[in-house]
Amino acid sequence: MTSPRVVVVGSVNIDLVVTAPVLPRAGETVLGHDFTQVAGGKGANQAVAAARAGGATTVIGAIGSDAFGVTLRARLSGAGVDTSLLRIRYGASGVALIVVDDFGENSIVVAPGANATLADLTAGELAAIAGADVLLCQLEVPVETVTAAAVAARAAGTLVVLNATPVRALPDELLAAVDLLVVNHLEAAGLTNLPMVDVDTGDAPDGAVLVDALLESVPRAVLTRGADGAWYGDRDGRLEHVPAPVVEAVDTTGAGDAFTGALAVAWGEGRDVVESVRWASAAGAASVRRLGASVGLAGRQVIDELYAATYCTGADE
Repeated sequence: MTSPRVVVVGSVNIDLVVTAPVLPRAGETVLGHDFTQVAGGKGANQAVAAARAGGATTVIGAIGSDAFGVTLRARLSGAGVDTSLLRIRYGASGVALIVVDDFGENSIVVAPGANATLADLTAGELAAIAGADVLLCQLEVPVETVTAAAVAARAAGTLVVLNATPVRALPDELLAAVDLLVVNHLEAAGLTNLPMVDVDTGDAPDGAVLVDALLESVPRAVLTRGADGAWYGDRDGRLEHVPAPVVEAVDTTGAGDAFTGALAVAWGEGRDVVESVRWASAAGAASVRRLGASVGLAGRQVIDELYAATYCTGADE
């Protein structure tokens, strides 16, 4: 099978990760366990996830002229990502400060650094997008750049997958170019203006309700809810829930990026969308078993094994 060509437009950060018994509250100091530095940022994470899942992956992003920038380029290249379109900007690279507790939950603060300068796509970048099977974007870089990339992809017949995080108001021009929207339940509620919790029942909106609301803006949507699985819906009336594989979580930091990168690869290979969501769910679940967003991203064989063990047994065969 020919590897699908995936272009990722997004953020590239260095993740400074500390593990601790609990996440600190406001004004509280917590004595931690371990410290590590890993390549991060949603753009970089999803590019590495796509490369490890078998995609021929190129990242379009920006790093600083600092030592972190040198490290980031080397680690992306080492993971099999094409960094020839990675820009270098004078100043600081993007940095994420992450605390992970003993239950695998995390708290994150991001300083965008060079990511904020990613604007005005070049002719070479636009050509790479036009030649790709899938364009994958997030919202940690200027939304104008994401919009320009999506519009160029739509004009060239390249599939557009948007992971709309961090949530913000999206231009109509961008929504019109999106083929598949990927969000978690918090982001879905923000995009649809649905209440986070029903004042009468105390429950979060049902997955089907959120997906239906998202389809008012895009033709296809995937809603992720961690251990509760994912929902897929489209304007043709298809709505399916995909249960998540059961694994022991060590660090959930990169799970969403693992899911989205693998989803882009599977869909770019021509798989059915729901099958692609199942395979992506296996990738997301496999990623939480190791510490570090990019370090924990699984390879294709590991994803295939967890996918088969979860979805290809008994009635699922």
